[in-house]
Amino acid sequence: MPRVHETHKVYRQKLEEVTSLQTACSSSIHRQKKTLRDLKHSLQRCKPRAGPEEFALIQEISSQIKERQNAFFDMEAYLPKRNGLYLNLVLGNVNVTLLSNQAKFAYKDEYEKFKLYLTIILLLGAVACRFFLHYRVTDEVFNFLLVWYYCTLTIRESILISNGSRIKGWWVSHHYVSTFLSGVMLTWPDGLMYQMFRSQFLAFSIFQSCVQFLQYYYQRGCLYRLRALGERNHLDLTFWQLYNAITLFRLSRHKECKEWQVFVLAFTFLLLFLGNFLTTLKVVHTKLQKNKDKVKKL
Repeated sequence: MPRVHETHKVYRQKLEEVTSLQTACSSSIHRQKKTLRDLKHSLQRCKPRAGPEEFALIQEISSQIKERQNAFFDMEAYLPKRNGLYLNLVLGNVNVTLLSNQAKFAYKDEYEKFKLYLTIILLLGAVACRFFLHYRVTDEVFNFLLVWYYCTLTIRESILISNGSRIKGWWVSHHYVSTFLSGVMLTWPDGLMYQMFRSQFLAFSIFQSCVQFLQYYYQRGCLYRLRALGERNHLDLTFWQLYNAITLFRLSRHKECKEWQVFVLAFTFLLLFLGNFLTTLKVVHTKLQKNKDKVKKL
C-alpha cells in the first residue's frame, strides 16, 4: 500500500511538471508566431520596392517563415488549446488534445471504423426502405440516423483537427451541410411531393454508401486498385447531387407543391454539388501542377 501512495505521489508531481511545461511551451510558440506574423507583414510591405536580389531574398525568407509556421502547427498538435466555437457549444471547455502519437492514431483508426460501420448500417437501411419498408415511420428512422451520423462526424472531425489532422476545409463543411440536409428531410411531411422524390433519394443514399465503403478501403490502403474507381464514383456522386437539385427545383414549381422543404433541399443539394465539384477541380489542378513541376525537374 505505501508503494502505491508513493507511485501516485510521483505521478502527481510529474503531471504538474507536464502542465507547467505545456504552459511554457504554448506561451513561447504564441510569441514566436506573433513575431513571424509581424515579419511577414513587413516583408509584404517591402516587396513592391524591392530589386531583383532583394526580391529573391524576401522569397527565401518567406519560405523559411512558412516552414517555421508548419513546425509550430505540428508542435501545437501535442499541446492543450482552446476548443473552437462548435466544440465549445457541444462539449464545453473540455481539453480534447491527445498527448501521444499512439492515442492520436488510435482515435483516427476508431473514427475510420465508425464511418465504416455506420456506412454499412445506412446502406442496409436505405436498401430496406427502398425495396421492402414503404412506411413513413421507417423513413423517419433512417433520416434521423443520417442526422445523428453527420452530427457525430462533425464532432469527431473537430477533435481530429484539434489534434493536428489536416482535414480539408470543404470536406468538414460538407458534413455540416449534410447534417442540415438530413434534418430538413426528417421534417418533410408525407405527401405527393415527398413520394415523388422518395425513391430517387433512397437510390442516391444507396449509391453514396457504396462510394463511402470503397473510399474507406482506399484510405486504409487495402485495395490500391480501387483508387481510380473511388475517384470516378465520387464524381458520379457529385453529379447525382446536381440531378437531385434539378429534380427538386422542378418539384418546387409543381402546382401541388406547398412544402418549404422542397426548395430548401434543392438549394442544399446544389450547394453540395458546387462544393464537391469545385474542390475536385482544385485537386485535379494541384495534381497537374505537381506533375508539371516533376517533369521540369527531370
